[in-house]
Amino acid sequence: MFTFIDLFAGIGGFRIGLERLGGRCVFSSEIDRHAAATYERNFGEKPAGDLTQIDASDIPSHDVLCGGFPCQPFSVSGKQLGFEDARGTLFFEVMRIVSAKQPKAVFLENVANYARHRNGDTLRRTLAMLEEQGYRTNHSILNASDYGVPQARKRLYIVGVRRDLASTEFKFPLPTGQRITVRDFLLSNEEAEGTILDRNDISITKNDLSMEGKGDRGRPVQIGVINKGGQGERIYSPDGHGITLSAHGGGAAAKTGAYLVDGVVRKLHPIECRRLMGFPETFKIDPRRIQAYKQFGNAVVATVIEAIGRELIDVAKLRTSQGELEL
Repeated sequence: MFTFIDLFAGIGGFRIGLERLGGRCVFSSEIDRHAAATYERNFGEKPAGDLTQIDASDIPSHDVLCGGFPCQPFSVSGKQLGFEDARGTLFFEVMRIVSAKQPKAVFLENVANYARHRNGDTLRRTLAMLEEQGYRTNHSILNASDYGVPQARKRLYIVGVRRDLASTEFKFPLPTGQRITVRDFLLSNEEAEGTILDRNDISITKNDLSMEGKGDRGRPVQIGVINKGGQGERIYSPDGHGITLSAHGGGAAAKTGAYLVDGVVRKLHPIECRRLMGFPETFKIDPRRIQAYKQFGNAVVATVIEAIGRELIDVAKLRTSQGELEL
């Protein structure tokens, strides 16, 4: 149906979402060797490395350029140096490829704080650069909780469609309205080996939602603490939504948060993280648990990518007659 390139590919969240819509990946790039190994394990191809060292002429023509460019320069957990940070300048590498290849559409993801960084100046600058290259842009902060996975994960999505192609204005997908909870995505405690937190400083301060039979199921609901309840030390109900999976951070339940599951307090298993990121059950997880948590924490939610991509197909005229691929 259409072709795309997968920049800052991580472990392939963009690729999974767009392949579900019939897209075909013609190029990928990822600098982290562990993420690249997971990508190769699942897609049968090794991503090219450092994008700054890749000439645009070596990248095939494509319909959609997509990527979750590095978020650390814009994250609230970092110093928020933005384009002053060396990693922040990687957006200019995106623009280098856009300028050379002029894809039909550009599809980008970053942390929600990108929209607020420097009082919005960073986002305005980003959109202006795309518009100068002839793209009509739209952006929105979407929460994965609204699109079929019970994870409170807000991210900024930027879509640019070439002005000579866009017949109608792109609109981001509406929430699905699904009633789902973390419990719907869990393994049994026996299957989730190595996740139980057996400590004497655990305190359950509220009844679980399943006991109360009420509560807002569309958000995480804290019901207890570990130790003093700092980062990675909060306990949540599995009958609500999960907190944002993280690549970093400490605490007893670092990177996933803790949940009271059938009377047991535990972290999430990597398989459960895979589900909360909208990845298929067949996706091969890095066998090293530290790397698995990091890779899912850095990934994009494939389900959200699919939902946005579905809206993008018609606006950017990515469909072809009789289902043939555009090359």
